[in-house]
Amino acid sequence: MTPRARAPAVAFVAMLLFGGCMTRPAAPVIERTPLPPISAAQTPGPTMPAPARNDLRPQTYTVKSGDTLAKIALDNGLDYRELASWNGIDNPNVIRVGQVLMLGPPGAGAAAASGGVVTAPLATTAPIVPAGSEPKPSPPPSVATGTASTTPSGRNTPSFKTEPKMIKLPYSEQAVAQLQAIPVAPTVASPPAPPVIAAATPSLPARPDSAHVPEIDDDKIQWVWPAAGKVVAGFSETSNFKGIDIAGKSGQPVVASAAGRVVYAGNGLRGYGKLVIIKHNNTYLTAYAHNREILVKEKQEVAKGQKISEMGDTDADQVKLHFEIRRLGKPVDPTKYLPPVS
Repeated sequence: MTPRARAPAVAFVAMLLFGGCMTRPAAPVIERTPLPPISAAQTPGPTMPAPARNDLRPQTYTVKSGDTLAKIALDNGLDYRELASWNGIDNPNVIRVGQVLMLGPPGAGAAAASGGVVTAPLATTAPIVPAGSEPKPSPPPSVATGTASTTPSGRNTPSFKTEPKMIKLPYSEQAVAQLQAIPVAPTVASPPAPPVIAAATPSLPARPDSAHVPEIDDDKIQWVWPAAGKVVAGFSETSNFKGIDIAGKSGQPVVASAAGRVVYAGNGLRGYGKLVIIKHNNTYLTAYAHNREILVKEKQEVAKGQKISEMGDTDADQVKLHFEIRRLGKPVDPTKYLPPVS
C-alpha cells in the first residue's frame, strides 16, 4: 500500500483512539426505597397529666320564686351555711328573686377553669438575630497607651473615658516621687443590695366545703340501709321522684347510711317535713325526710349506722322515711348503692 493510500486508514485509527480516551462510563443509578411518612401517633408528645374528676356543677345560681337557701344547697350538694358565707348573706332565710349566688368560694371558678394548676408567667425572650448581623462588642478602653478611647462627642460616658489621660513615663526617681505625692481617691463601697423577699405563693382555693368534710374516696364509702321496712315508692327520673320511700312505724329508728357530717337539720324545705341532710364527702350527701324527731344537730359528725332521727309522717300522708342519695347535688337511685336486702 502506498503512503498516500495508508493516510486515510491511519487517520481513521487515530480518531478511534481519541474517541476512546474521551468516553466516560455512565454513573451508576441506584434505586432507593422512599422512607415512610411519620404519622402523628409516632411523634412523641408532651406527657399530659391525668384529667381531674369532671365536676359539672355550675359556678352560679340565679334565685327563683319559691327557692330557699337550703334547697339551693341541697340541689348542688353544698352546705347552706357556707353558701351563705360565700355570698355575704347574714340571714340564711332571706334571699331575693333574681339574686345571683356563687356556688363556690371566691376564686374557685378560676382554679377550676385551669384544672387547679397555677402556672408561672411566660419568660421574656429576645428577638432572633440573623447570623452575621450580630452587633460587634465595643473594644475596651485603652489603659496602657498614651491615647485614651474617645466617643464621637469627646465626652466621658459610662463606657468610654477621655479624661484623665494615662501617660506612660520612663522609670526614674522623680517619677516615683510624683506618683507617691498623688493622693489616692478612697474606694467608695457599693451600697448593699436590698434583701430579696420571696413572693408568697398563692394557695389554690379549696373545693367547696372541702375543709369541713372527710376526703373519702367515692368507692370507699360503705353504705347501709337507713331504716328497716318495705320500699313503697322507688326512684324515678321520669316522674321526678328523687329517692325511695320506706314504710315503717312511728318512732322507728332512722340511722345514717354512711359516716359524715350533718349539714342540715330542720323543717325549712317544703315537702320534706323534718329533714336531716348528711354530707359524706365532696361528692355524696344523703337526705332523710318526714321524721317525727331529729336527734342530731348541724355540724355534728356521725358514724355509719348511728341513730339520727325517728321515723314519722311530717308533711307526708303516712309514716315513712323518704331517703335520697345525691351525687354532686344530682339525685341518684339509692338502691344501686345500698347493699342487697337479705
